[in-house]
Amino acid sequence: MAEQKVQSSGVWPTVKPFVNGGLSGMLATCVIQPVDMVKVRIQLGQGSAGTVTKTMLQNEGIGAFYKGLSAGLLRQATYTTARLGSFRILTNKAVAANDGKPLPLYQKALCGLTAGAIGACVGSPADLALIRMQADATLPAAQRRNYTNAFHALSRIVADEGVLALWKGAGPTVVRAMALNMGMLASYDQSVEFFKDSLGFGEITTVVGASAVSGFFASACSLPFDYVKTQIQKMQPDANGKYPYTGSLDCAMKTLKAGGPFKFYTGFPVYCVRIAPHVMMTWIFLNQIQKAQKNLGL
Repeated sequence: MAEQKVQSSGVWPTVKPFVNGGLSGMLATCVIQPVDMVKVRIQLGQGSAGTVTKTMLQNEGIGAFYKGLSAGLLRQATYTTARLGSFRILTNKAVAANDGKPLPLYQKALCGLTAGAIGACVGSPADLALIRMQADATLPAAQRRNYTNAFHALSRIVADEGVLALWKGAGPTVVRAMALNMGMLASYDQSVEFFKDSLGFGEITTVVGASAVSGFFASACSLPFDYVKTQIQKMQPDANGKYPYTGSLDCAMKTLKAGGPFKFYTGFPVYCVRIAPHVMMTWIFLNQIQKAQKNLGL
């Protein structure tokens, strides 16, 4: 995560980290969407990765793997834009306060925690729409919401449940984002230092290896919160209007009681496979975008 040199004046230097972060996240999402869909189906109890994939192909076709892509792109346009943009602004200010010296690991982790929380708050409505669109096909026909795209989902949620419903499950979403960014940034920096300085790896090998390690720790830190968030966001009231969980803590306690701690890691292999490539591709795309902007003098 090299420091960016500001070569122009005006608004662009301020908004560029946000624009670049959003674009890189959206490009990565286009590649990862099918794996993310399988992950959600596994968490909803549809079976193993192989079973879910086979069933989706047979019953819904290849298009099912990209259902909710509009919500996924909207999520990146909000969440990753705010997350990476905020992280760059925070780290630049921290470096300036540190007299230009490199930041210690704990300060980078704190910047990551803060940026993750900011991004999650901004991106929570799109995340809710994404989860509901991905889970819709698993519901009985009478209970399906049949959202046509992300904006239709958001407008229906506001009309049917109120504006505040857009942030349903925002608590675990924010905590998950903080945990994910903490694991991702801290382990990535440490891995880069180890691979490059201790093992003498080249740039490409270092980036790929460090991103894989980063993705694993990001997954391990965030999956329990992601599991709770998914259960909260997809729940529907029963015939009496009662929801299965009263909140995130209630969901976590009932899950722990029913399935033990490993229940929170349902779908971990697929989740890890999804997170690690997304981390790698986000940084790779970001690097290419920055190179293109440099060539264009932006």
